[in-house]
Amino acid sequence: MTQRLPSSLTPLDTALAALLKGLDPLAPVQLPLAEAAGCIAAGNPLLAAQPPRDVAAADGWALCANDLVGASSYSPLLLTMAPVWVDDGDAMPAGCDCVLDADAVDMSGPLAQVLAEGVPGQGIRRAGSDIDGRTPAAAEGCPVGPAALLLARAAGLDRLSVRRPRLRIVNVSGAIETMHLIADIARAAGLDVQTHQAGARDAVSIAEAFGAPSCDLLLTIGGSGVGRKDAAVTALAQRGDVIAHGLALQPGRTAAIGRLGTVPVVALPGSPDHALAAWLALALPLVDRLSARLPRRQMTLPLARKIASSVGIAEMALLAEEHHAWVPLAVGEWPLQAIARADAWLLVPASDEGFAAGAPVDAYLMRE
Repeated sequence: MTQRLPSSLTPLDTALAALLKGLDPLAPVQLPLAEAAGCIAAGNPLLAAQPPRDVAAADGWALCANDLVGASSYSPLLLTMAPVWVDDGDAMPAGCDCVLDADAVDMSGPLAQVLAEGVPGQGIRRAGSDIDGRTPAAAEGCPVGPAALLLARAAGLDRLSVRRPRLRIVNVSGAIETMHLIADIARAAGLDVQTHQAGARDAVSIAEAFGAPSCDLLLTIGGSGVGRKDAAVTALAQRGDVIAHGLALQPGRTAAIGRLGTVPVVALPGSPDHALAAWLALALPLVDRLSARLPRRQMTLPLARKIASSVGIAEMALLAEEHHAWVPLAVGEWPLQAIARADAWLLVPASDEGFAAGAPVDAYLMRE
């Protein structure tokens, strides 16, 4: 069935600029480490040096390397005092700068005998070698990942300072799979996600599901077209302001944008491919602005095949990496299996007719 479109289409750049206008980053909040995962780091202090002093990196005998010169199994070195045994992680005794293995010291006689030389730093983790004291747990504007959480825990922290946008998703239609797709992607990006089901598909029920403006970003799923049962945009007009309905974007043509007070609103189509494309092109830049995230990483590879696009419409392509090249999986229309296989996505500007085979293109990774 042919999808009915709004009477006019707003250029993607125009729509995005209107959405971002006057939108400032959120204030940072302190979250427990488990909740901070995926959020964007903001204003974290430098971590204390770890370990705070030299510690043993292995079980063995703590000794001074300069005292062991010439020691070997053929020429054992007698010690007047028994060496100190240390376990991995123990603080190094004063005057000791190496740890020898258990069999490098013979303790069977009345005096200990050293059977091997040592090197300063052998078997030791130096003070500040894990954390140098000049590094925050997570870099400003970057997602908090497992490595950042490791640093925080090693430094004894139980919270991190992050920006975490609150996202409210209102499912207008019965597109449950689309709602879960967007919600799962948003949670993986560190957002605080609340999902709600409109009581019915009429404008009044949808407007009621918007709730109080207690979120930083509002998304609707489904009902953004011009069919008889599509009332998401009408509901937005009743409660807030509609900036544009119908975008020069493929997939995602029937998406709409607006505001509910100061809260930006994106009405996503109900089909998974159109909703995902509109999320990437419109909602994700909003999330990045609210989070004060640094620019997302792109990967530049040559195209294995050409991408043809229609002038006047910004078309989005799904790509897979094969043999150090980008292989186009889908352009304009995205089958579910292409979404599942995609490693990256590429926006073809409305002014371009596409890209030739072999041309290097900068694509955004689907999973960072």
